[in-house]
Amino acid sequence: MTIHLRSPSCRQIRTRYDTPSTMLFFNRHFSSQTPHLNDDVQTVFSIITTPSSYMKRSLKSTQILLSNDLIDQVLKRVRFSHANPLQALEFYKITASRKGFYHTGFSLDTMLYILGRSRKFDQIWEVLTETKNKDKTQISNRTVMVVLGRVAKVCSVRQTVESFRKFRKLVPGFGTESYNGLLRTLCQEKSMSDARNVYHSLKREFEPNVQTFNILLSGWKSSEEAEGFFEEMSEMSVEPDIVSYNCLVDVYCKGREIDKAYKAVEKMREEGMSPDVITYTSLIGGLGLVGQPDKAKDVLKEMKEFGIYPDVAAYNAAIRNFCIAKRLGDAYKLIEEMAGKGLSPNATTYNVFFRSFYWFNDLRSSWKLYKKMREVGCLPNTQSCMFLIRLMKRQEKVDLALELWNDMVDKGFGSYILVSDVLFDLLCDLGKLVDAERCFLQMVEKGQRPSNASFRRIKVLMELANKHEALQNLSEKLELFSSSR
Repeated sequence: MTIHLRSPSCRQIRTRYDTPSTMLFFNRHFSSQTPHLNDDVQTVFSIITTPSSYMKRSLKSTQILLSNDLIDQVLKRVRFSHANPLQALEFYKITASRKGFYHTGFSLDTMLYILGRSRKFDQIWEVLTETKNKDKTQISNRTVMVVLGRVAKVCSVRQTVESFRKFRKLVPGFGTESYNGLLRTLCQEKSMSDARNVYHSLKREFEPNVQTFNILLSGWKSSEEAEGFFEEMSEMSVEPDIVSYNCLVDVYCKGREIDKAYKAVEKMREEGMSPDVITYTSLIGGLGLVGQPDKAKDVLKEMKEFGIYPDVAAYNAAIRNFCIAKRLGDAYKLIEEMAGKGLSPNATTYNVFFRSFYWFNDLRSSWKLYKKMREVGCLPNTQSCMFLIRLMKRQEKVDLALELWNDMVDKGFGSYILVSDVLFDLLCDLGKLVDAERCFLQMVEKGQRPSNASFRRIKVLMELANKHEALQNLSEKLELFSSSR
């Protein structure tokens, strides 16, 4: 098989502060995609998500160049489509076994994420051991965060720390950055109390730096506790930076302590730091929480006076304020303003409206917005789909629900598993067994297992309708899918 060689490298994560962030890392886009490459990605994705014992032969028969870029994109699609993790692992191993070939850091971390989401922890350590033996430099601190994030989601704090210690022999330069990754994971998946306890228990093994404190500051919900931790930075002679102050401003804003937030901004300026777009975004959100959406909108203008230009997140915060205040007309005007400044609304922007429409029970407006979203090329995410499908179930709109489902299947967006549970409830409630059967088989063909609850509902109705042959077919398909795991 023809292969594309590329020296192993770990792609850099780019966030607003250039700090590790698995969420932003996995949401990065491949800007150089071509139609031909997209076709190849779809072909390979179809092969590895179809239960078969001949994956290697099928891949070879396509004569597609299995380059690093293609593998990156295939695994990314597997991740977002929640496809079968063990079939993805087989694909990963087939491509890794080629002489002279090295997976990218992105492929490694994506594969580990896919396995971790399905609690395949033995396979995670197997992949890491194989990677270490082949090229240890591919295992980065980003890799540490990916694995620990999945471990912490389902395991105890103690088990998470034990997994962290295993990386000492795997990660070159294992030190404070890895320690920071552990703390960030605990803040996200456990509690601030857990993160604080681990921080104190390990701080003598690793030298805390400003990033360490920023991670812990960003997790506080209580302004008093955040202030106390800010003082500890000073006691340890660690100088706060703009991220530190932004964390403090954010805590104040979320706690509706707007006066304190503005005082913190003044303190920043006194210490020679200029507020940035994140500072202002926090203020916009805080003003919305205290019922001042118009003043929050004025902050967008104030930013420009200081040479800071609002980004999509800042506009999203202002839009959210107007939606909460049930002033959708003003919210739409901000979307128009965004477009006029060359900013494209993202799924989060649309979800603010979807949430409002859901509470208003306004399916007509939701569907119109969904169509607009597709027209401008913004793919809905899982949250978008859930707002829509739940509203469709509430109003028993089967045709729209099936159209949404078909779009998901064709374009590969949203979580089939989460959306299908609601869809099958709707179809079974209305006795649409033919549609339920078709959607069920589509899921299996996509390498995803419908929930047991959904299968039981379909099974009962098929038995009552004497559709024994169809039920047998579904059972066999499900067993085939299960046996492939």
